[in-house]
Amino acid sequence: MMNRLSLSNFFVNLIFIVYSVICVVPLLILLSVSFTNEQSVFQSGYSLIPQDFSLDAYKYILMGNSPIIRAYGITIFVTLVGTLFHLVISSMFAYSLSRPEVKYRNIVSFLVIFCLLFSGGLVPWYILLSKVLHLKDTIFVLIVPYLVSSVNVMILRNFFRTIPESIIESARIDGSGEFNTFLKLVIPLSTPVLATVGLFVAVFYWNDWFTAALLIENSKLYTLQFLLQSIMNNIAFLQGNSLTVKAAAMQPDETARMATCVLAVGPIVITYPFLQKYFVKGLTLGAVKA
Repeated sequence: MMNRLSLSNFFVNLIFIVYSVICVVPLLILLSVSFTNEQSVFQSGYSLIPQDFSLDAYKYILMGNSPIIRAYGITIFVTLVGTLFHLVISSMFAYSLSRPEVKYRNIVSFLVIFCLLFSGGLVPWYILLSKVLHLKDTIFVLIVPYLVSSVNVMILRNFFRTIPESIIESARIDGSGEFNTFLKLVIPLSTPVLATVGLFVAVFYWNDWFTAALLIENSKLYTLQFLLQSIMNNIAFLQGNSLTVKAAAMQPDETARMATCVLAVGPIVITYPFLQKYFVKGLTLGAVKA
């Protein structure tokens, strides 16, 4: 019996190791190409180890008046501000739904779940943002549409329900107001779920390119992901035009794309380890109690 169990664990571990390698290898190739000379990539293709180490791609991206620098700043601003306000609005909304003394909380909770299952669609969403709210071609259109999420509200609400009622009552007996109780008592106890939701929201804001593609026309407001997607589409012209192939090989076009991908993924990869300890705990505590 023990031999069968050990053999089963061995194969399960082997499957996960192979899967992890499959996921990691493309990232290593991406990193390697970004540090490779453009001419070497043009002649020899991709490799796991840089054949001709070079920082030209990063110099090309980060120096001068490159639009990537501006796009990077826009993306950082949108991610930080959007995540902060999302946590503030969603947590306050969810806390009110978790309190038994709030009237009509069940009706509002039903509306939240209804919005989770059904939506108006892309066209009404576009008309609302562009024609009604007049947010088109502004930086606010990258933030406002995602300030509240039905999924995150339900996760936060269920977590707040796990906080003992005696703690809330003791704070009220000591004369604490509702907002003060929420800010100084509930929020510190909710660090795991807030960190988990914050990570989800930050990754979404950081990777969002679709909103910019639909509602942003000013090139100064392009996000990093949308600019990267545009670069990937436009590079096909250089590769397909015989008159520009030689000139393209002299510029760090391919390596610059890879370097941009590294810069796009880097902040999330660096941030995740600091929030990992809250990740599983926050999801579990926020999803157990209905």
